[in-house]
Amino acid sequence: MREPLSGIRVCDLSQNLAGPFCTQILADLGADVIKVEPPAGDPARAWGPPFWGEDSTLFLSANRGKRSVVFDLKTPEGTEALRRLAASSDIFVQALRPGVAERLGFGYEAVRSLREDVIYLSLSAYGPEGPLRDLPGYDPLMQGFTGIMSLTGYPDGPPARVGGSVVDFGTGMWGAIAVLSTLHGRDETGRGAHLDVALMDTAVTWVSYHLMGYLATGLVPGRMGSGLAAIAPYRAFPTTDGFRMIAAGNDGIYVRLCEALGCPELASDERFATNPERVARRDELFELLAERTRGLSSEELGRLLDAHDVPSAPIHDIAEVAANEQILAARMLAELPDSAIEGYRDVPSAFRLDGIRPRSERPPPAPGQHTTEILEELGLA
Repeated sequence: MREPLSGIRVCDLSQNLAGPFCTQILADLGADVIKVEPPAGDPARAWGPPFWGEDSTLFLSANRGKRSVVFDLKTPEGTEALRRLAASSDIFVQALRPGVAERLGFGYEAVRSLREDVIYLSLSAYGPEGPLRDLPGYDPLMQGFTGIMSLTGYPDGPPARVGGSVVDFGTGMWGAIAVLSTLHGRDETGRGAHLDVALMDTAVTWVSYHLMGYLATGLVPGRMGSGLAAIAPYRAFPTTDGFRMIAAGNDGIYVRLCEALGCPELASDERFATNPERVARRDELFELLAERTRGLSSEELGRLLDAHDVPSAPIHDIAEVAANEQILAARMLAELPDSAIEGYRDVPSAFRLDGIRPRSERPPPAPGQHTTEILEELGLA
């Protein structure tokens, strides 16, 4: 596989999930990512159980492809080592609390004085401006702060967090996009840049159409379970053995859904002729359709809907995802042969490059595993 970032070095001071996920993307694309850890190591290593080997699976999910060094930045030796590493790096990534990097002597201007064309990425909770800029932040806090939790779950239940760390991983993705675009610009101009991404900003983008809907109507959206306020029918329907998601995203699909369920009269019913009319009567329509789905198993319903070209999907648990034929065929779970953990598998990048998913073959490092070799590369004892 071509490695677009071969020859690019990344100095990565980030911890937890957002920053490490960003730099893992860069490592998968061929960059030499050097993870700088404090003497106690990245706190995410202890975010478990579950653990796999010595580290938590949260840590393992975001640190493939990196080399690890341990520098104590409270000592002159550690500071000098980081200074040399920064001077040799194309990209400098930090997710420290606002002002901490500057106090340590590694703010943007300080690093730029060491490497004029450096691309410096800062990750933070609330961004560099505003009254909350100095506060820490974690994924669930941002899901609450930006309204995601007010939209997740069922109307009669408590607020719910989205099951995956969508804010952390999303922020990492925005960081990688910003870095890659700036690298492209640097090839033409020779100039680097100071980039900022924030957990709050990412979370706001995930609710963008809800925000715009409120601005347009003044109506505050709420929790809808498996449904979506703007489309109907578009939710999980009951079966004899559970539920199946059905997505009738346009009028044609709705007509085919009615035909599949043996109720063509609902397709011609004026009350449900268009999506806005179906949305206005969503509960009534749901009950009419659910009367038909309740008599079928999830598998039977799926076969019936497939035969009528109606989009649907089973609701898998994680064990079913890990064994699913389509997911395995897409190579979304891949072995890492160099890992010291027997049977180790992880999730590669979610895109293909010339038909191949970019993925470093270097397993997540132990704390300080590469300190000696990196110090030697930097000309230090």
